[in-house]
Amino acid sequence: MPKTVPALPGIEPSAFPFSKVVEANGLVFVAGQVGDAPGRSGAVPGGIDAETRAALDNVGRLLRAVGLDYRDVVKATVYVTDMSEFAAMNAIYREYFPTDPPTRATVGVAALAADYRFEIEVIAAR
Repeated sequence: MPKTVPALPGIEPSAFPFSKVVEANGLVFVAGQVGDAPGRSGAVPGGIDAETRAALDNVGRLLRAVGLDYRDVVKATVYVTDMSEFAAMNAIYREYFPTDPPTRATVGVAALAADYRFEIEVIAAR
């Protein structure tokens, strides 16, 4: 049975009706992360590079809070609002998954909440 990971050290609870991390059957599902800085709302300045890096840093914080890291990620889904920025996003993404990257889907979307350009959700395995 799925269980929401309760209070995560150093991770603020979500103000929205979803769990940031849920674990089920040895899999850890990390909700979509956007390019904001901890404790602040809105996209970090610097365009797709900065947003991609900030979102992936947010993923890393959530993974570490449950004892995992990027090497444990088996699936990622990436959402971008401008596919012309794919190469720039992909270059940053590669820094976080330099070897044995997870499977990934990249989806071009018309818009993301609060005008973010990048969002990523991941599934990790224990």
